[in-house]
Amino acid sequence: MKKIIIVRHAKSIHHGYDQDFERTLTDRGCDDAERISLEMVKAKIVPDLIIASPATRTTQTARIFAGTCKYPATSIRYVKKMYSGMIAPTFIEMLQELDDQYTTVMTVGHNPTVYYYIDSLLPEFSLDVPTCSTVVIEFDIEKWSELAGNSGKMTHRWIPDLL
Repeated sequence: MKKIIIVRHAKSIHHGYDQDFERTLTDRGCDDAERISLEMVKAKIVPDLIIASPATRTTQTARIFAGTCKYPATSIRYVKKMYSGMIAPTFIEMLQELDDQYTTVMTVGHNPTVYYYIDSLLPEFSLDVPTCSTVVIEFDIEKWSELAGNSGKMTHRWIPDLL
């Protein structure tokens, strides 16, 4: 069994789109990431690998989750293509290339691609993905190379406004 946790970064400042890469989280965004990550740990879902876009807001979100999960922030793997719009098939290929030692992998990214990643992994997905949405998808596979699109099962979904 393999599991992926897909997180959209938490709420960030609205101004500064000309400096989009450096946009930071708001206080509410930090609080939301803390609350969602605590819910995840309560559900006993903890990543053994975190992959994130290197943008400031995704880095901050990933570090908050890492802190709650007792995952070393220095071990977060940053993938630039996750910021620049990695398409869903490439996202699946990235997962298929993961070392099989990892059972539960978390990714932290941006919309609209986060929505497309989730949609590509589940047979049917039409839900909204607001900031800090966190979706857990399980796959009945032993090796990441066996991962196929539309083959996952959503087991958890957390949204800050619903907590």
